[in-house]
Amino acid sequence: MARKTLALAVLIAGFTAASALAQQPPRIVSPEILPDGRVTFRLNAPKAGDVILTGEFLEGNRRLEKGADGIWSVTVGPVEPEIYHYNFTIDGVRTIDPANPQLKTGSTASTITSVLEVKGASPAFYDAQPVPHGDIRTHWYHSKSLGSVRRLTVYTPPGYDENRSSRYPALYLFHGANADENAWYRLGRANLILDNLIAAGQITRFVVVMPFGYGVPPGQAQAENTAKFGTDLIQDVIPFIQSRYRVFTDRGQRAIVGLSMGGGQALNLGLNNLDLFSYVGGFSAAIGNAANHARTFAKLTSNVEEANGKLKLLWVGCGTEDSLFAPNQAFSDFLKTSGVTHTFHRTPGAHTWSVWRQYLREVAPKLFPQT
Repeated sequence: MARKTLALAVLIAGFTAASALAQQPPRIVSPEILPDGRVTFRLNAPKAGDVILTGEFLEGNRRLEKGADGIWSVTVGPVEPEIYHYNFTIDGVRTIDPANPQLKTGSTASTITSVLEVKGASPAFYDAQPVPHGDIRTHWYHSKSLGSVRRLTVYTPPGYDENRSSRYPALYLFHGANADENAWYRLGRANLILDNLIAAGQITRFVVVMPFGYGVPPGQAQAENTAKFGTDLIQDVIPFIQSRYRVFTDRGQRAIVGLSMGGGQALNLGLNNLDLFSYVGGFSAAIGNAANHARTFAKLTSNVEEANGKLKLLWVGCGTEDSLFAPNQAFSDFLKTSGVTHTFHRTPGAHTWSVWRQYLREVAPKLFPQT
């Protein structure tokens, strides 16, 4: 009797598994990178009426076509080797590619997109290569200035733990709007870029501090964000890092750089606190209205000779297809008119990580040069 019961249970289980498999949607591959560099995107949505693909590799968008099996598809390209973000819009609703587990995430839902990485014939400067690697470390800390517990991410270069007598410069590196303290290594691959530059002998080893860039909750009015974030940075983050890491504490060994929202923060906080920072950089910076620059940067321009003497680097870069190019150009013009020595780096590109990864690669060798 027991054997018959067991046999019946096995038979039922088999039927149940077969039924479950039959009900599962067909497995599709999306995105599929073809040998010639073109990319095919697919979506299983038999009841959808319209599917549109948008992505950083496209001008405009592309409509997918529906097959008899209910699977939508479109092939684009060839697409140049890079890391891109994209989404589907299904009957007016923007969504990710459900067949692709690679996602861009951040501090708000609006930043969630799917990721397409097209590999080249040889490793890119942001790829993991067979070189010594640094570490990514996450810390919780109590921000007394904001009255909250917050997180920050730290990159330590290869050899940090082994060379316990060594001290290091520190780069404070800020993310953009809707992102978080993980963005620069998850999306920007800052750790891999620096690992590769160190292995090539092109940069000094330094610690990178990546704090959460919101002094007020994301999505709320941002008028006070930079001021509150700056207070947290100066009163809480920097002392926390200096108590936990073997970093130099003088301004000559400290840099501040950011992208987009974080670029505006880096320029604002850095140029108004030259007693703390000697290297300042903004990538596609959300720098604000040019009419406000004289007031915002009055401390900088009140004694230009002193400011130029303190600044070892002031670097501003922006892509010409970026909606923030004109404000960045205007900021450079303001600095030039005021007599502030700086570099304005104009490149092709839009408001994307492909631009910012390249900028980090270009700026890192200019920080803390060995004498």
